[in-house]
Amino acid sequence: MFKIRDLQSKKYILLETYRKNAQPVRTPVWFVIQNDLVYVITREDTGKVKRIRQNPKVKLTLCTFKGNPIGEWISGDATKVTGEEAQVAINLRKKKYGFMAIIAGFVSRGKGDLVVFSIKLDL
Repeated sequence: MFKIRDLQSKKYILLETYRKNAQPVRTPVWFVIQNDLVYVITREDTGKVKRIRQNPKVKLTLCTFKGNPIGEWISGDATKVTGEEAQVAINLRKKKYGFMAIIAGFVSRGKGDLVVFSIKLDL
């Protein structure tokens, strides 16, 4: 049985979002966990933001750095969060990923502002 704490110490999840034609798109992403929610931080002008706006249903599983799935898939619903909740998630990501989060933020800054999604898993 899948438990959210199984994710806590891991670095990458494979996030599956869906195009308008329901075709799945899998993207390896960093994540953090807070209050039994999975948070994914990305940039405004990315495909996953567009797809989640169109369809908030997602699936995720643990994965390698290259996006090879590890373990079982779990479904959930993604919701854009703002304000204090978003800032807490961003700070947790900085703490978890350290200097790499700073580098990633610098490299991706041309893709718009940060966007934070919370994912409530169907456990």
